[in-house]
Amino acid sequence: FKNMSKKILKWVIRHLRKRYRVTVSFNNEYGDADDTIYRTKKIIVQKENHLKFRNEEGRQIEYRSSGGLNYIIEEI
Repeated sequence: FKNMSKKILKWVIRHLRKRYRVTVSFNNEYGDADDTIYRTKKIIVQKENHLKFRNEEGRQIEYRSSGGLNYIIEEI
């Protein structure tokens, strides 16, 4: 019974936690071939020149730029 209740609690938490879709563009045009789209579970750092987040697989991804980053963060 204890093991089953832990599984149910983890399932509820996993489905209630906010998720994000992060689109990173390496130029000023969104929707072209250089865009990269990630599904994330946590945004760690969100600044003009620095973006760091953890994707759904648990991998930490970080982008830095001295000239500013082009990214869109959407809650899903």
